[in-house]
Amino acid sequence: MNISASDVILLAHAGFGVTGCLAALWVFIEALSAQPGNAARIRAAALVTALSMAAAWICGGYWYVHFYPAEKALILGGPWPFAHNLVMETKEHLFLITGMLAFLLPVATREELFSHAAARKLVLSVAALIVITGLTVEGAGAVIEHGAKVALLRGGAKGDR
Repeated sequence: MNISASDVILLAHAGFGVTGCLAALWVFIEALSAQPGNAARIRAAALVTALSMAAAWICGGYWYVHFYPAEKALILGGPWPFAHNLVMETKEHLFLITGMLAFLLPVATREELFSHAAARKLVLSVAALIVITGLTVEGAGAVIEHGAKVALLRGGAKGDR
């Protein structure tokens, strides 16, 4: 079995993204019943969210610069050009928002959520948005990869079918 650096980086990108989404879900669930006893867990999960999303951002950015140009050409020449033109373009912008929300989460969890309803609502909203946008970005990645797969399976170009 031959696993390339591109494969490892791309899988790390997706793995860190899912880990960040799960950590944000953990923050959300813990914040639903915020109390002094779970404040440290909320802060830890918020930090895991931010660090995981940062790692996903770094891995994804590296992969995008070094490996995506060839895949982009393949996708654009294949039967699913929308996988780049629509889905990748949307993913790039949506992940920027997800990343910013992930960096906000540890700051927002500094408040005592059990005694500040507004801070608790902010943390719940931010965590929920991270989960929703993060999973949307994960799904977009699957569509993009499938766009490359379809192009390879059908000869790599529209005219080659």
